[in-house]
Amino acid sequence: MNRIITIHRRAILATDNSPTNLSSASALFERPQTGERSVLVHIDFYNSSVQDELEELCSLAISAGADPVAVIDGKRNSPDARIFVGKGKLEEISRAVNAYNADLVIFNHQLSPSQERNIERELKCRVLDRAGLILDIFAQRARTFEGKLQVELAQLRHMSTRLVRGWTHLERQKGGIGLRGPGETQLETDRRLLAIRIKQLGKRLEKVRKQRDQGRNSRRRNDVPSVALVGYTNAGKSTLFNTLTESGVYAADQLFATLDPTLRKLQLSSSQNVVLVDTVGFINHLPHELIAAFRATLEETCEADLILHVVDASDELREDRIDQVNEVLRSIGADKVPQVMVMNKIDLQENSNPRHEKDRNGNDLIWVSAQESSGMKLLREALQDRFLDIIVEGTIAISPQDGKLRSRLYSIDGIISEEHGDDGIAKVKIAVPQKIYNQLHKEFNIKLRE
Repeated sequence: MNRIITIHRRAILATDNSPTNLSSASALFERPQTGERSVLVHIDFYNSSVQDELEELCSLAISAGADPVAVIDGKRNSPDARIFVGKGKLEEISRAVNAYNADLVIFNHQLSPSQERNIERELKCRVLDRAGLILDIFAQRARTFEGKLQVELAQLRHMSTRLVRGWTHLERQKGGIGLRGPGETQLETDRRLLAIRIKQLGKRLEKVRKQRDQGRNSRRRNDVPSVALVGYTNAGKSTLFNTLTESGVYAADQLFATLDPTLRKLQLSSSQNVVLVDTVGFINHLPHELIAAFRATLEETCEADLILHVVDASDELREDRIDQVNEVLRSIGADKVPQVMVMNKIDLQENSNPRHEKDRNGNDLIWVSAQESSGMKLLREALQDRFLDIIVEGTIAISPQDGKLRSRLYSIDGIISEEHGDDGIAKVKIAVPQKIYNQLHKEFNIKLRE
């Protein structure tokens, strides 16, 4: 008989459990505001590592603000259609809920709406599946207007199939003078309002997508490549982002510390800049609602010129993590974008030094420590090699009437120096990629002076 394994809560550095303004979607459910003592459930279907899955589930629960008090594991050939687990296992979970006075049971699996309802009815407490747990973490971490819109859309799509258990009055007909008759149930009203809200959010996010398209088109016109940081959650992407760009993006040793994408200019040389994009971390079994809602954000990865795939080199399951990230990239259509593998956190390994290698397929493999800023020179050199272009250097004459040309050169950091003569003509020394020079020559008829 499977045993109950008591969890000793581990210290998670810099865990952010501060209350935030959650989206309006959370108001759709009557949830008790008591403690969050949680029983975790993981069922092995003979295709996963139980201990690793349990550790990740525990980390997710703690990141969401829960207090895991017990874990129940087990094995099955396939899920039960009604209650996911067997009757005996459900009784075991019920005993754990009563023994630990738990408020919440978290399943490390995707549950159907009917399974959630049936399990809640048997356990007399709230039940949350893996998708709901990740959505809750995202709701806490969203900071920007765009991020909150995306999380709310994902929540509403997830909740739309679970409304039947959300209220205690869903089957009541509207009553009162002028409201008698067939009418619609409160459940039908709420579903209709949900559909309206989902449509509104979709329109707003479509505007966000168009704005991002405009930004990407502007960078393409100026021949500024974009580099997206992707990787499993807590691989150190934000720390690497801060180290490379000298930014102050929030970074912490916790799952999904970064939710909102951030863009910064990274200067590789005096004449070559790229835009570095810090993105949300991926995770195994990422909810489909999140992938759909974060389409505008994930397009930054799909449209990137290069992906820096950041891997926690100290993670024993790093090969599995790499495969899981690549699977998500395939699902969003970003698997054709060139990759450079960045093995981060070598400071947590013994006798590991920064180095630049090639894997068996000839791809770049760079070992760094973003925390200690070691290996950054190797990474920059690898990026320079990727975006190496013939640089046109020389001096051109710009008259006072050529303000648009001067503005364009400054926008791409193409001006090294300029000297103004008495006649108002400026001698401007430039250094720009050949492709940009050709565009400027065609548009402004510029010519290098002897």
